[in-house]
Amino acid sequence: MTKQFTADVLICGAGAAGLTLAIDLARRGVSFRLIEKQASPFHGSRGKGIQPRTLEIFEDLGIIDRIVAAGGLYPPQRKYRDDGSFIESEIAEHAPPTPAEPYNMALMIPQFLTEGVMRERLLELGGRVEFGCELVGLEDEDGVTARLSGRDGEETVRVRYLVGADGGRSFVRHALGIGFHGKTLGVRAVVADVVLTGLDRLAWHRFHDGAMDRQISLCPLAGTELFQLQAPVPLEGEVDLSAEGLSAMVAERTGRNDIRIQSVLWASAYQMNARLADRYRDRRAFLIGDAAHIHPPTGGQGLNTSVQDAYNLGWKLASVIGSGAATLLDSYEAERHPVAARVLGLSADLLEAAKRGDMRRGREVQQLEIGYPGSPLALEKPGRMAGRSAGARAPDAPLRGAAGQPIRLFGLLKGPHWTLLGYQVKRGTVSACTGLHIHCIGPDAELIDESEHFRDAYAVSPGDWVLVRPDGYIGAFVGSRQIDGLTHFLAEQGLQPPP
Repeated sequence: MTKQFTADVLICGAGAAGLTLAIDLARRGVSFRLIEKQASPFHGSRGKGIQPRTLEIFEDLGIIDRIVAAGGLYPPQRKYRDDGSFIESEIAEHAPPTPAEPYNMALMIPQFLTEGVMRERLLELGGRVEFGCELVGLEDEDGVTARLSGRDGEETVRVRYLVGADGGRSFVRHALGIGFHGKTLGVRAVVADVVLTGLDRLAWHRFHDGAMDRQISLCPLAGTELFQLQAPVPLEGEVDLSAEGLSAMVAERTGRNDIRIQSVLWASAYQMNARLADRYRDRRAFLIGDAAHIHPPTGGQGLNTSVQDAYNLGWKLASVIGSGAATLLDSYEAERHPVAARVLGLSADLLEAAKRGDMRRGREVQQLEIGYPGSPLALEKPGRMAGRSAGARAPDAPLRGAAGQPIRLFGLLKGPHWTLLGYQVKRGTVSACTGLHIHCIGPDAELIDESEHFRDAYAVSPGDWVLVRPDGYIGAFVGSRQIDGLTHFLAEQGLQPPP
């Protein structure tokens, strides 16, 4: 007798990717188990940069204010000369927020604080992490049979889908026989979270930028009393990661004896790699995050790309589990694999710049330009000649409700639903569907675009409809004469009027 499903989804790995997916599934009412083989949460700062697009995702997941309160902005970088003098400059280009892009700067928050906020949000939604529980075997046929080893011994569970969020050495990826091609980049580095004396917390202190044998940086970690130490080290040989060993490294590379490491809370010596999984799916099993791609840390792309993998996959799994078309899951790899390939190239380029002592970052790292224009989930009728295309990120816009109160477009998009926006249209032109929120914008409609920010951001004309996916990307642009095409597209996504 076939064993019944014990959950819809088994998520292996409770880092940022696994937690994002769990939060998304929890708010959609999808049953899951989130397991983590480590006995306790990760306690290092590793992925400390949160890019603007990820902040938008965190707003949708209901944690943006907690994340921002726990972190802070990046300090200026202070580059020291050999004589002890220095120059200061900003790490990233400063630009004010706009109505379309409310988050304009990367946030610094140590990874352990980010994941702590995410675990708290997951508990609010009724979910939790099972620490000390490891996937040790799997079979994939009409569902996934997984063998788990935990604190109470072994158990066998059966789930509809398996998601590997279990890092660069992914057991799931190995078990599925998925290749992980790329290269080791010829750089080995130390990263450590330390308590130190002798430096102020007003800058990211950088010594000997551009000299790989002497380079070292000490960055105050927002939200903590810690500094993050980063330094390239020889490709071979032991590295002393004790407080005494790191103090000696600091003294040797800075030429100063007043900077002392008092304690080390976490440290790692690692080889930088750039690798990408050959595929992101094997039948009912999927890869997200570092299990699918690993990057050098330059540019702060790894954690952010991982979060967006999970955000892309979550609503699709929920739709198919809820009787949507199974082909929807084919779009996950089609959309996310090319993104990771581009991000890997960007991170590698930024690593080469960092070797030369150039750490300045521009808009290219913010991930606001990432989109899926060639996706099967991108409909345009008629084709667009200007402005945003289907598949692009949906921008924010300030609106006013008919009752007089200000309303942000992101507030209307927030949640697990699809959103259909009609610009100067007649309400009722498109039938209401379960899981679809319809809003009309115009002088006499429920929402008024007084400043015309919506019109400008979306480049719409009277009669146009804009369909926004649950993950904040534009699914369709449709003119007033193509309503039948929109209705058909909605039906393909499982959005149909009640009988």
